[in-house]
Amino acid sequence: MKTSVPKTDRSASELISKRIAELADWRGKTLSRMRKLIKETVPDVVEEWKWMGTPIWSKDGIITTGESYKDKVKLTFAKGAALKDPTHLFNSSLDGNVRRAIDIAEGQAVDEAAFKALVREAVAVNSGGKAKPAKKAAPKPAAKAAKKAAAKPTKKAKP
Repeated sequence: MKTSVPKTDRSASELISKRIAELADWRGKTLSRMRKLIKETVPDVVEEWKWMGTPIWSKDGIITTGESYKDKVKLTFAKGAALKDPTHLFNSSLDGNVRRAIDIAEGQAVDEAAFKALVREAVAVNSGGKAKPAKKAAPKPAAKAAKKAAAKPTKKAKP
């Protein structure tokens, strides 16, 4: 029978390590690998244990959560919709206005450089370094003038 340890008796880092050890399969290895990448990218990351046992990594706000399910490890980026994802790591929660997630199935490889870039960008967004993605860029003045000129009706020449 497993005994539960009150949150105050162990640090969040210890609880996360315990969760990884309890998984003892590909999910534990995957969560451990992603944790290592996060810590390499943000050495002063804060590890937290919230919501009845969810590992959280934070710096000036939540970067990502790390959840384990029967068929996947899910990393949910709290402000993922504001992050650029040119390599398309996000593959879950794509329709939301705020969060984005990466679902990692057994045997699935994750581009480490791309993942670290997402983590760095999440920290920048949390720190106020980058705003949400800009809406459609305003046209350049020359293009705007050309468009305006094309829209004007032309006068007919007198014979």
